Amino acid sequence: MESVWDYPRPPRLERTEHRLEVVYGGQTIASTNQGWRVLETSHPPVYYIPPGDVNMDFVARIGAGGSWCEWKGQAAYFDVIVPGHPRLQRVAWAYPNPTERFAPIAAHLAFYADPMDGCFVSGERVTPQPGRFYGGWITKDIQGPFKGGPGTMGW
Repeated sequence: MESVWDYPRPPRLERTEHRLEVVYGGQTIASTNQGWRVLETSHPPVYYIPPGDVNMDFVARIGAGGSWCEWKGQAAYFDVIVPGHPRLQRVAWAYPNPTERFAPIAAHLAFYADPMDGCFVSGERVTPQPGRFYGGWITKDIQGPFKGGPGTMGW
């Protein structure tokens, strides 16, 4: 078991060999064994998938509305578009030019689990991190409590 309260601040970047998958509208949007995870105190891991393992036929970068992370830098956002299904807006993000410490995840995409049909870590369907701001994926081996739910913004 991993407790999110044992994760560091500032966050740590580490490789993961777990199979990461994102599915929406009957399509595999992303699938990799070459991902990264970011671990930060009070947050479940956020997984980053190499752009070559994302089916960009279903992903479109949006032009406006980025955000800034004090650790990783300027983020860009993406919509997921699968014909015959509702367009999912701002459900993925990447750091095109991250800070030096997070350079290995340049252009890698992370996905919010909640709007997808399923996000998986080694075949296990994840539970989304509470709230809409954070994008952590909770698996059975990750313990909280987690930042993101009501009353946790001040943690």
